[in-house]
Amino acid sequence: MPVYEYRALDRAGKNRDGIIDADSPIAARQKLRETGFFPVSVKTSVSSTKESASTKTVRLPFFNRIKLGELSVATRQLAILLGAGITLVASLEAMLMQVSNPAFKRVLAQIKESVNEGNSLAHALSNHPRVFSNVYINMVRAGEASGSLELVLHRLADLSEQEQALKGRLKAAMAYPVLMSVVGVVVVFFLVAFVVPNVTRIFNEMHQALPLPTVLLIGVSGFLMKFWWLVLAMVLALMVLFWRLKNTQKGRYAWDRLKLAIPLLGAFNIKTAVARFARTLGSLLQNGVPLLTALGIVKNVVGNTLFAEVIDAAMDAVEKGNALANAITGNRCFPPIAVQMISAGEQSGHLEEMLDKIADMYEREVESQVLTMTSMLEPVMILFMGVTVGFIVISMLLPIFDLNQMIR
Repeated sequence: MPVYEYRALDRAGKNRDGIIDADSPIAARQKLRETGFFPVSVKTSVSSTKESASTKTVRLPFFNRIKLGELSVATRQLAILLGAGITLVASLEAMLMQVSNPAFKRVLAQIKESVNEGNSLAHALSNHPRVFSNVYINMVRAGEASGSLELVLHRLADLSEQEQALKGRLKAAMAYPVLMSVVGVVVVFFLVAFVVPNVTRIFNEMHQALPLPTVLLIGVSGFLMKFWWLVLAMVLALMVLFWRLKNTQKGRYAWDRLKLAIPLLGAFNIKTAVARFARTLGSLLQNGVPLLTALGIVKNVVGNTLFAEVIDAAMDAVEKGNALANAITGNRCFPPIAVQMISAGEQSGHLEEMLDKIADMYEREVESQVLTMTSMLEPVMILFMGVTVGFIVISMLLPIFDLNQMIR
């Protein structure tokens, strides 16, 4: 059944926009009138053919993307509706009336259309890889196969909410240092490029021998005034070059290797990747996804090519009959305590629960390490700003002190 975007007036005369499915534009207008709306315009949103329903995906504009929070709320709502005994198509129809994001509405309309044609929910979700991850799709597929879709959706919502909460705490911890850095750079640039030249112009007119700090400050200030555009262009060029190199296979590998080798940050990145590995793998296994399939999915979500190589090797070892703990032993990607906990989980038959404990442990450590690093970063930034501003002030005062001594 085709899906149409409409603009209509309600009984109070207010504009209403939304999406409605009907056999034709005339049927869509009639359906709107039956609900008390007076249609102004009705246009096709999604093609009615099976081919378009199975192959087309919504292109998401940059400022109209589907946020993780919206997906989490929608997943929870769908689980509640299914738990109340409402059919899947009716549940999707009810969600369409509540979603306000136009892009998300189009995605849900396509999913409802595909399910209404007899496809599984997992198949409908797989047509939108930019919205639903491999983890999401495979967990839904496992839930449909086992008849526990409601429980799987609740677990997916929990997983999404935990990830969102962790990201929120990390962003909150980094907000102040980032703001301080931006303000500090702007203040120093303003002082050097605009304030210092007006003060040092007096020294230049006196033709007096200036101290070395003052000469350096005048040189830097003059360079920034004349070539600020060159500095900006170089910074932008370096950013573009870094982005392009990082997107190549060798560049991505070198960058991921560097991220694990940097002191302090390396340990932080390892803990983050292990937490993501354990949380995702545990969720997949709890929902009946086979271990090899789950490892293949986790390999693509850890966010590091070195970890992906280790997981690849572990998949080969597990396929030959080895335990997962033995397969990941002896590399720096997985800390010994994580390997020991995985081994204990395999031996006791509670690997999923042990993976959740590993994820909880490393997520707490990551959050604690971020708080420690930010608390250390703040005094370092204040010290750096103090030294920089102090150098500028002293460089401007030294010639004044020399002038006073000459007058005396």
